[in-house]
Amino acid sequence: MATKRDYYEVLGVSRTATNEEIAQAYRKLALKYHPDRNPNNPEAVEKFKEASEAFEVLHNPEKRQIYDRYGHAGLEGGGGAPQFHDIEEIFAAFSDIFSDSIFGDLLGGFRRPRSRRRNQPGADVRCDLTIDLLEAARGTTKTVRFQRREICPRCNGTGAKPGVQPESCRYCGGRGQIVQRSGFISIQTTCPACRGAGVVIRESCPECRGEGAVFQQVQREVRVPAGVDNDVRLRLEGEGDASLQGGPHGDCYVFISVREHPFFRREGQHLICQVPITYSQAVLGAAIEVPTLEGHEELTIPPGTASGQVFRLRGRGMPDPRYRGRGDLLVEVVIDVPKRLSAEHERILRELAKIEHAEVMPRRKSFLEMLKTWFTSSPDSQRKETQ
Repeated sequence: MATKRDYYEVLGVSRTATNEEIAQAYRKLALKYHPDRNPNNPEAVEKFKEASEAFEVLHNPEKRQIYDRYGHAGLEGGGGAPQFHDIEEIFAAFSDIFSDSIFGDLLGGFRRPRSRRRNQPGADVRCDLTIDLLEAARGTTKTVRFQRREICPRCNGTGAKPGVQPESCRYCGGRGQIVQRSGFISIQTTCPACRGAGVVIRESCPECRGEGAVFQQVQREVRVPAGVDNDVRLRLEGEGDASLQGGPHGDCYVFISVREHPFFRREGQHLICQVPITYSQAVLGAAIEVPTLEGHEELTIPPGTASGQVFRLRGRGMPDPRYRGRGDLLVEVVIDVPKRLSAEHERILRELAKIEHAEVMPRRKSFLEMLKTWFTSSPDSQRKETQ
């Protein structure tokens, strides 16, 4: 590992140099090795980083005191040692310095890479929308209302009381991040003093209470495509929170919920509908009307239909929002047993019972014989039969 040069040697100043002399020395080196003046020159970039690192320590009274007493070793492990990986981080750390009058005339004409933190978009927001099954099947346009954070009009997003300027955080040097080192391991964390903002507000704005943003009620229209299901997310681009760092708005995600339908149960793109039929319809067959999304449709029930039998109506289900085509409608017929009978109805059923008892079907007769054997045999023989 290469040994770092002495910071005073890097800037070319004495150990008793004033802050003004240190700033002037850094100004000359920044002008000499600035990346815009030395395109495609890695050596100049490294010297620019080295000078920035030296200035970052020596212009800070606390860090300079530690460095004067313990050298480079005193800045390691406590977040005091600067670590610039690229030019963008330098401009992010010294954004307030480069705009200062000392450096404004020097670097004002140069391209300044923007800090990633300053380009960070606003946060995404969520709102919920409930629709019925028919709206989900056909598609619809709905109005949604939600809250999002907008730049505070009173402080213009600074979070400070009007007339009071935010101060650069002394703990992290305005970077919003601190680096803790232990041997070869370094951990970068958000500055606890400014919470990553890089600035500290001494007097908060009374409108936003120092947040820099206020909540605002927003109303937007959203187009719901046909075939959506529960928990589908629709994205409204740029309708989220405003960015306090000058970046774009976040997005709004609309979460869809579909109400349960009294007739249909949904499984993916298929619909399931239970339809009651009478005993006579199941035995003799019938033509019945069943509900669909488009209205009623006739379904033929063949003679001898069992309770629970399913009939498929192709293409009568839900559309698929990603592909063409639709699911199917599955009609499950269930024999409806009446709880109350008229005298005539009961008489006819009793006559039918006599006929069924006299003319037992072979399959039913064999079942009754097996059942009779089960109840009359011993427990041991039952176990043998079931093994």
